[in-house]
Amino acid sequence: MITGLEWIFIAVAAFLAGGVNALAGGGTLLTFPVLTAAGMPAVMANVTNSVALCPGYFGGTLAQRKDLVGQGARLRLLLPLGALGGVIGGWLLLESGEKLFRALVPWLIIGAATLLALQDPLRRWLLKRAAARERHAFSTHAAAMPIGIAAIYGGYFGAGLGVIMLATLGLTLDDTLTRLNAVKQALSFVINVAAAIYFLFSGQVAWAVAGVMAVAALAGGAAGGRIAGRIEPALLRKVVVVIGFAVGGFYLSR
Repeated sequence: MITGLEWIFIAVAAFLAGGVNALAGGGTLLTFPVLTAAGMPAVMANVTNSVALCPGYFGGTLAQRKDLVGQGARLRLLLPLGALGGVIGGWLLLESGEKLFRALVPWLIIGAATLLALQDPLRRWLLKRAAARERHAFSTHAAAMPIGIAAIYGGYFGAGLGVIMLATLGLTLDDTLTRLNAVKQALSFVINVAAAIYFLFSGQVAWAVAGVMAVAALAGGAAGGRIAGRIEPALLRKVVVVIGFAVGGFYLSR
């Protein structure tokens, strides 16, 4: 039974996650540990977190919809793969069971924190590569398999997924970072929605908690959007990375 104080912590964590996702990414590293600290089993916490944060991904996609113009053929190939991968990842999560997932959690969190730490260097490298016109691949089909694999990870856990997808898109497609980032947002939305829909029938969604988190995350995302020009995303990302490593280390020591 979740106590009144734990409800407050969950709502605050979801609010912060919404703001962090709007500014820097990595919100799952804030919400998942709070849910497990409130006594929720790891699989249920992950499933509930995935369902609750879906609206935030829609907002991110909507905000960049103008950069998706002219990318219809690309999206028609990659979005179905993302949806399929999200469902497969969700299936693997439920089939793996509580014991295996709990054993993997520390490594998943540490891996996600590492990916988040590499996000800024990755962006700088992609921008430099684009400026130098270093083109090594030009076909959307080159991105299909790695995006499908990343989508499976996204359905299974998902923290740090955006970094994986942006790296994959930047390495396999010939386009600007802005347009590739819009594709990444659309893929994140589709992957998470597909996994969430699969989870709806799992019996693992704590609906009351998901509802509170969804409202709080939307409010946090709106607040993050308003202060976007007054806070440095790189600094915020570093804070989330430190929290991620600390939480991962805590799980390992248990």
